[in-house]
Amino acid sequence: MQDQKINRYWKEIINSMNDGLMVVSPDGTILMVNEAFEKILGYGRKELIGRSCTMLSCDTCATARLEGKSRWCDLFEQGAATRRPCLLMRQDGTYVHVLKNAAILKDEAGQVLGAVETLTDISELDKRDEQIQHLSKLMDTAGDFHGLVGKSPHMQQVFELTQKAAQSEAPVIIYGESGTGKELVAHAIHALGRRREGPFIPCNCAALNESLLESELFGHVKGAFTGAYTHRQGRFEAAHRGDIFLDEVGDIPPAIQVKLLRVLETKQFERVGDHRPMGVDVRIITATHRDLDSLVSEGKFREDLFFRINVIPIHLPPLRERLEDLPLLVEHFLTRLRQRSGKAITGLTREAMQIFLDHPWPGNVRELIGALEYAFVVAESGLIAPWHLPPKLSSQRPSPANPPKAGAAPDSDEKTALVNALRQAGGNQSQAAALLNVSRVTVWHRMKKYGIDVHKLVTA
Repeated sequence: MQDQKINRYWKEIINSMNDGLMVVSPDGTILMVNEAFEKILGYGRKELIGRSCTMLSCDTCATARLEGKSRWCDLFEQGAATRRPCLLMRQDGTYVHVLKNAAILKDEAGQVLGAVETLTDISELDKRDEQIQHLSKLMDTAGDFHGLVGKSPHMQQVFELTQKAAQSEAPVIIYGESGTGKELVAHAIHALGRRREGPFIPCNCAALNESLLESELFGHVKGAFTGAYTHRQGRFEAAHRGDIFLDEVGDIPPAIQVKLLRVLETKQFERVGDHRPMGVDVRIITATHRDLDSLVSEGKFREDLFFRINVIPIHLPPLRERLEDLPLLVEHFLTRLRQRSGKAITGLTREAMQIFLDHPWPGNVRELIGALEYAFVVAESGLIAPWHLPPKLSSQRPSPANPPKAGAAPDSDEKTALVNALRQAGGNQSQAAALLNVSRVTVWHRMKKYGIDVHKLVTA
């Protein structure tokens, strides 16, 4: 009796599920779906019932017809499928990433009646994981203004324009040399903008050849080209209702420029191997280290595309043009490196800071971070001295172990370096040893050798 009562309400039970549910016959005909299935795929029940399950264009599931066999698909041979990831095509032509579980249905005599499949929509989890991964990367360089550090007039102008650009839906282009933080500006625009709840999808256009870039941006359908074994969602589709960031847009090949222009003008694109246009709602942010005006004059970049993306230009200054921000940047990254390494490194000596101020920094902030990371590996504690810096920076500076001056008295340079290190370390021989990149025993021997009294040296 209890079973009969439960059976009476089975429709209400399956429609209360969050997961999609589908029942198919042995020949693949869809017999039943629940409301969650309709919601996930965007189809109405009448569009599904009686149709073949192949209409869902599943790319990796076990519902493909097995040639020469009596069963419709290998699910009926295997009997079940558990947590199988696959892409299904929605009614509007977009794809949804799901986890599929499936099992065979049999009657009391063991005869196969069909199969039941449940679908868990994991597309939102994919987006969340992508955002977490991206934010984790950006946290390594987080700072005063959404990861950007600086108090110079140049940077204050950048911060102000970034805030204003975020309130607009117009395309933004960020100009700047490599390592100046263009992606951080793009992410700040997203975080401050109206689409902050949507995805932020970056793509480095210089990292891929033309065919791979086209597939990466617009996606492709299964069989579109050799090696296209599954459907692939493109970056534009992934960025729907959010922001897409195209880094190094000046390196996009002419054929892709045409397709990008179409997206900007019509809000539509086609996947590689597909002729159905797809609508997309994205805000485009681009960046480049190249002179697009010159590329347009040389015929290497489309003028109409340039006018489309160059609506709100933001120019990031190179580090050599805002050296007043250098001490602030150094302290900011030293703090992060101390937290990461646990080393008690307190700062830079005046000589090391002067090296930083004299250096042209062709790699900008990225190069600065690399130099400080190198110093943290070499130094143990105390202050970072010139001989702790990368060879490219310290090659023209005195080293306590290898005095560079031709004809100079080695003992004189060695004693001077020891005295300076002891003074900087406040008489602490272990810290002085770290500054000199030698052992504490070596410091003690040199103090004996030159008759250095630490107490007198520190109090002098």
